[in-house]
Amino acid sequence: MGQEEHSWVPQWPLVTKFILSACAATVAELVTFPLDLTKTRLQIQGEAALRQHVPSGGPQTAYRGMVGTAIGILREEGPLKLWQGATPALYRHIVYSGVRMVTYEQLRDVLGRSEDDSFSLWKSAIGGMLSGAVGQFVASPTDLVKVQMQMEGRRRLEGKPPRVHGVCQAFLKIVSHGGIRGLWAGWVPNVQRAALVNLGDLTTYDTVKHFLLRNTSLQDTSLCHGFASACSGLVAATMGTPADVIKTRIMNQPRDVNGRGVLYTSSIDCLIQSVKGEGFKSLYKGFLPTWMRMAPWSMTFWLSFEQIRKTMGISSF
Repeated sequence: MGQEEHSWVPQWPLVTKFILSACAATVAELVTFPLDLTKTRLQIQGEAALRQHVPSGGPQTAYRGMVGTAIGILREEGPLKLWQGATPALYRHIVYSGVRMVTYEQLRDVLGRSEDDSFSLWKSAIGGMLSGAVGQFVASPTDLVKVQMQMEGRRRLEGKPPRVHGVCQAFLKIVSHGGIRGLWAGWVPNVQRAALVNLGDLTTYDTVKHFLLRNTSLQDTSLCHGFASACSGLVAATMGTPADVIKTRIMNQPRDVNGRGVLYTSSIDCLIQSVKGEGFKSLYKGFLPTWMRMAPWSMTFWLSFEQIRKTMGISSF
């Protein structure tokens, strides 16, 4: 009977898992995107390198914290601006989440589980970092556009001309200034961040979930999935925030006519300037909204992902 109920499941498992991952990521992204916008704005505030390039009479950025920044966006730019940049963010997660999830499962199958169905921590860590790096490299152009679009509202309030007016125009402008390579500006810190985030997210979720299934009375249900996803969101935010700050600043920096960054020459240079000019705590700017976003994002994604897999007749992750 069960076989007949799921006889309609597509015969291309990799394609199916990619689509299911993209669907779950889309739901999670739309629900939590305002927190991502708030986090991005916070990470840009007070850049030491930028202050050196702005005349003393130029606009100054207010330090308003997470709640103040969110309220400021609502009051100064309007409620819909909380989803500014959502379109390229969805494009990014369709590619990023689809690739990382499929890659991780393939690596897990290749590296193999132990006799007790466990996946050793070191294998899970390698799989998580590698799958995150591959997924993010492929999706890096959409992340670049997302970051630039998220900052347009602030630029207008500061009296600066808009850099982009839409997703297509943003892609074309980047290519016209820096060529195809320009679409991968900031890809190094981007990939570094994704590797760390997935080390925290995928590795933690997979490890905690199967640990609970083996060592507690919990069953493979939403309760187990929710607990594992809560753990993965916290670990991912802690490990990924510094690289996320560096990635955001490199992607948002102004560029010369050749497409080269004006403020930072590399992710290491951005790291050094940020710590030297603002202190180590600058690497955790936006941590609270990052964690507050990653926690519900992770929970929404994993619960949706597991439920969709179950509905489609595909084994639990």
